[in-house]
Amino acid sequence: MHSRFESILTGLAEGTVVPYLGPGALAGVIDPQSGRAIPADSDSLILAINDGRPMAPKLMYEFSRAAMNVELKRGRSALTRLLDATYRDTAWSASALHTWLAGKNLPYVVDSNRDTLLQKAYADKPHILIVGVARIAGTAYRFRLYQYDGTTYAPIEQEAVNTSLPVLFKPLGTPLPESDYIASDADFVDYVTELMGGFAIPSFVKRMRQGRQYLLLGLRLTRDTERMVMSDIAFGAGQPTGWALIPNATDKEKRFLAKRGFEWIDADVADFLAAAQTWQSGGTGRAEAA
Repeated sequence: MHSRFESILTGLAEGTVVPYLGPGALAGVIDPQSGRAIPADSDSLILAINDGRPMAPKLMYEFSRAAMNVELKRGRSALTRLLDATYRDTAWSASALHTWLAGKNLPYVVDSNRDTLLQKAYADKPHILIVGVARIAGTAYRFRLYQYDGTTYAPIEQEAVNTSLPVLFKPLGTPLPESDYIASDADFVDYVTELMGGFAIPSFVKRMRQGRQYLLLGLRLTRDTERMVMSDIAFGAGQPTGWALIPNATDKEKRFLAKRGFEWIDADVADFLAAAQTWQSGGTGRAEAA
């Protein structure tokens, strides 16, 4: 087993390491009927909202641009329907990573994907769900809070949150229990602005994240959007260290990680799961520390 994975797995077991999931966390997830992979990264998401066809090169640059184009031409409701069809209405296969994470009953997981697989993995566990929202009136906050009782989600106020329950944070949205997505350029401008101002993270999470480390799984950091969202969610005003599993990271990614105090590991999600299974089967003698 990769020696550096031992510290990570021990931290996860102790609840001091927070997984932060990116598109690569969905590797291997398919639609059993068609065999197609779940859209996760920018290019595959653009194809998903455009009937499988590429868009103009300037729109293919980033999903948020393409989503903005759909919103301007066909309306916000059309963009929401397309994302619902992708993430709510397709019966995707289970994910080994999500199942493993749920089995550890971790206190806090950040999932920057828009699918429901993590929520489904936690379907038998009461938990708190935080969903990022943008461009809403009547409040300065850019999140919705729900408590799941093992059967259904119910809206909840910050002051009433049971912080002993696991917390799932979906900053870019989910269709469950309601369809809320951070998708278009306009969404990101609003969301990132309020994230930087502290209005997109509940106060109990700001307290909970202090002193914790982060494990970036399946997250590439070649684009400003991903870097800004991750930085503000994970760090706030501080800079806790952590690890980033990125195969063949670019020099740009390595510089960013070094600046933020992350240790780069040239590995992917499959490598991590293989190490976790070795550890769980007795590789360190601390398999059930959680």
